[in-house]
Amino acid sequence: MKTIKNREYGGERPLYASYDLRLENVTIHVGESSIKESRNIEAENCLFEGKYVFWENDGFSINNCHFTESARSSLWYSRNSRMTNCQVEAPKLFRRMDGIYVENTDFPNGEQYFWDCKNIELKNVQIKGCDYAFMHSENIRIDNYRQDGNYAFQYAKNVEIHNAVINSKDSFWESENVTIYDSEINGEYLAWYGKNIRLVRCHLTGEQLLCYVDGLTLEDCTFGEDANLILEYSTVNGNIKGNVHSIKNPTSGTVTVEGTVGELIWDENQKQPADAKVIVKG
Repeated sequence: MKTIKNREYGGERPLYASYDLRLENVTIHVGESSIKESRNIEAENCLFEGKYVFWENDGFSINNCHFTESARSSLWYSRNSRMTNCQVEAPKLFRRMDGIYVENTDFPNGEQYFWDCKNIELKNVQIKGCDYAFMHSENIRIDNYRQDGNYAFQYAKNVEIHNAVINSKDSFWESENVTIYDSEINGEYLAWYGKNIRLVRCHLTGEQLLCYVDGLTLEDCTFGEDANLILEYSTVNGNIKGNVHSIKNPTSGTVTVEGTVGELIWDENQKQPADAKVIVKG
């Protein structure tokens, strides 16, 4: 493997179509497509200021690197990427990629991250300002995660999340095959029109949560005081710990509330088969 150390590059495509290359303390100044269509790239302690850096790449690892805000859209259309211990200020990263591993990295400007990607693993990651993150992505596993930004995980499939705090309105809209453990999710309209949603020991806040869900499982979850009109037109099974502000017209299944329900609404607008059972033990 060839090594380049302590160099600076700028302009368009300075390291285009590179193979088996290690970069150490290299700066990529403002420009475009600096390492496009390359394979087996390692970057250590590098600074990236240009955009479209890693496009159409197969196999690259990035450690202790810094992506400035001007390095927007730097990871697209690539496969088998690994990012660890990085400082990343660039928006619109990770688009149409397969095989993404990110660990110990914060993203303070995570606008439109992880679109149309698959086979994603995140550990110890924080993303802020990440509206529409993970749209149309699949095969996602996340542990120790915090996110601030709306409309996350829309149309996502095959998602497993542990130990997360997700602050996001309309998260998991029309998502499918999602399991979330030991996490806090804050925001309105959680998982509307989702399919096969399982929540285990989670705390949920926001209005009109978990409506129109086909195949919802709740295990030892709690709800905030603002969680009103939940479960409307959903098929749901499981149990809720603590009190619930209001439940409205679940469609089928059985849910046990190990507390009180401020208002349990069954009205003429129930969606068939309308045979749901809510057992209140408080």
